[in-house]
Amino acid sequence: MFLSICAFSVMDLIVKWSENYPVGEVLFFRGFCGMITIFFLIPRERYFNFYKTSRPFLHFKRCAAGLIAIVAIFIALRKLPLATVVSISFAAPIFTTIMSIFFLSEKVGLYRWLAVVVGFLGILIISEPGYSLLNIYYIYPIIFCLGLSYVAIAIRQLSSTEPVWLIGLYFSFSITIISFFTLPQGWILPNLKDFFLLSMVGILGGLANLWLTQSYKFSEVSLVTPLKYLALVFAIFFGYIFWGEIPSNKTLMGAMLVIISSVIIFRREIYLKKQVSIARHE
Repeated sequence: MFLSICAFSVMDLIVKWSENYPVGEVLFFRGFCGMITIFFLIPRERYFNFYKTSRPFLHFKRCAAGLIAIVAIFIALRKLPLATVVSISFAAPIFTTIMSIFFLSEKVGLYRWLAVVVGFLGILIISEPGYSLLNIYYIYPIIFCLGLSYVAIAIRQLSSTEPVWLIGLYFSFSITIISFFTLPQGWILPNLKDFFLLSMVGILGGLANLWLTQSYKFSEVSLVTPLKYLALVFAIFFGYIFWGEIPSNKTLMGAMLVIISSVIIFRREIYLKKQVSIARHE
């Protein structure tokens, strides 16, 4: 889990740095280079039919939601402070809780509804709703949370019949294909250093999801999940070192409420004996 958080944090850093490159071009590197790590996971007996699936439509919906989420988080990272984006992204379990009612017919009790209210209050404190131009960009990390929440539900449904590597492969492949539609907007030929850094967006994203999956597989969920909040520490550190960003007291206060909310939801999931993990982009 720690390696996963480090990889995601460095990936976010590179995405924010890449603001001079079109989003579609960065998406290409995320998808194409992300497939490199996945190909190493394909079993030998599936080399010639690795693409076969019995649930293509659910894969399509998962990829569509994931694509919306990843575009939203890329835009948010470029337009908002790192700590702000990471703080709001912790709200994903809140939206997953609400969506599970409609898509999984789950019953949500009083404690989790209270957690949802606390989480939304934290988001309001962070984003300070208003009509200024800056506030418009706060909608992007919220869109990311919505997309990621449906991704979590879709993966729950897919994982009953589909291997993890196939779910990730379809997502990375779909990102790569969609990115080509942005070519008319004008891609920029990167120099060798930038090419390496852009490639790391995909490699780090693929490795992060792999390490995340492995951590939930081999460790107690209750032990590894709280480590994800280290991402806020990394975001504050990187934001200050590279961009001189200092999170406001409102951002930190709102982040604490969002974290408390997601921890309550997580503890209730454990109490109800349901293992829930929300991978960032896949």
